Amino acid sequence: MSWLNVVETTVTGLGYELVDCERSSQGLLRVYIDRLPDQAYDLPGDLVTVDDCEKVTRQLQYALETVDADYARLEVSSPGVDRPLKTPAHFARFQGERITIALKAPFQGRKHYSGVLCASPDGDEAAIAAGQAWGLLLNSADGDKPLSKTAAKKLAKELAARGEPVPQQVDEILGFTLDEIREARLVPEVSFKGRVRREATPASEVAVEEAQELGGQKK
Repeated sequence: MSWLNVVETTVTGLGYELVDCERSSQGLLRVYIDRLPDQAYDLPGDLVTVDDCEKVTRQLQYALETVDADYARLEVSSPGVDRPLKTPAHFARFQGERITIALKAPFQGRKHYSGVLCASPDGDEAAIAAGQAWGLLLNSADGDKPLSKTAAKKLAKELAARGEPVPQQVDEILGFTLDEIREARLVPEVSFKGRVRREATPASEVAVEEAQELGGQKK
């Protein structure tokens, strides 16, 4: 079993979602986790806590020893309020949320778009079934005024639930496949009190850095 398989198995086995995993040339292994909406945790809430990060860190240190993973430092943290979307499961989970995408190639002179993630309006059936094709709900029928966040989210979720085509009042749905985008991220919600949050499983910037030398942990 590879070190990446060990990381994924350990994180999911503890009831968390593996959002991303990075390795640097300096030996840093950085793992991003998020809470899942259908899981119960020691502390209530949707936010990843320091205790969550410490729990996953301890288990990963033991698990990675079994495959002699070559790393010098381990860091486990939340993905942040602008968490990336990378897998079909990520996109399915956050359908109806506002996201930004960066295309690999320009479309209509632009690479960056923001809108509400929805079902693909005209993608290949096989790609849709595999979770590889999606849509971005951009503007209302007047072409000038964007849909409100509440209205756009409600519309996208209703489309997904009923499996119906996009109604005529929506004239801008940007269809895309996962191999056409360079990056996709949630758009954070900011309250007037200055706190950053998102409606679907928010995650604040909480990070725990655990330093470990090969063959022993630093205190």
